[in-house]
Amino acid sequence: MEKFGPLTFVPGRNNGVYPYSHSLHIDADIRAVIDAGVGPEQTRALLDGPGVDVVMLTHFHEDHTISLSMFEGCQVWMPESEASAYQDLESFLDLYDPTENERVVWRQLMVETFNYRPRTVDRTFNGPETIDLGGVTVEIIPTPGHTIGHTSFYFPDQGVLFLGDYDLTAFGPYYGDRDACIDDVIESVNRLKRIPATVWIASHEQGLFRTDPGEAWDRFLGVIGKRENKLIDLLATPCTLDDIVQARIIYRKAREPKEFFDYAERAIMSKHLDRLLTQGIVVRDGDIFRVA
Repeated sequence: MEKFGPLTFVPGRNNGVYPYSHSLHIDADIRAVIDAGVGPEQTRALLDGPGVDVVMLTHFHEDHTISLSMFEGCQVWMPESEASAYQDLESFLDLYDPTENERVVWRQLMVETFNYRPRTVDRTFNGPETIDLGGVTVEIIPTPGHTIGHTSFYFPDQGVLFLGDYDLTAFGPYYGDRDACIDDVIESVNRLKRIPATVWIASHEQGLFRTDPGEAWDRFLGVIGKRENKLIDLLATPCTLDDIVQARIIYRKAREPKEFFDYAERAIMSKHLDRLLTQGIVVRDGDIFRVA
């Protein structure tokens, strides 16, 4: 763990690789932690050590809430547009929108692997605002795209910016939710680049950047174009959406559980298809897609 005044970077299990994520603990009058995906051992250390009054969620995804059930008695603050995810499991799944057959697998996975439990959401974020936690000020920065309500957190006095899932990893951005948007991802990342931070914290892998990420911003966004170019090359031969899923542009190979990863492959590629159709680069004939 590394400290920046009252802020402590809390690495997630397995270097914050999915299904885990990194967190940031805030030692203020209101003791808070950003996200609940570090894993059980790290969560227990937080609860037994500095203590936690509030869990502030960047967004609703399961790898950021896998340990949320351990934070009994703590308030939950999260984006208003995603608060329905913790009313019940079906509302959670609605924000992804898998098929009915996929939901059967997802229901079991979310409960048994990701410890999903309904929770009361005590406070929501809806647009930019500044919150005084009592000795620590945090600016709420809406950064939609990854999810509809994805939120980043900036601590101006410490110069620390919590990026959330704009994590600057080689995998690139994820935008597979029902309401995720590629163009919003690009806009949000460019907004984050302009914030005058001196420390950047992301949710996965390297996690902590003590110097400006520099070219990592562009490499991260550059994955979008690489995916799109691969899709255009694939569509030199007309394809169905199922054919595109089987090409594994996102994950490179089939992964288990199939219903989980095929969903993501289909959802992400569908957004690229919509984008290319709008640009006139691709045309559709019934279930067949091809280069115009």
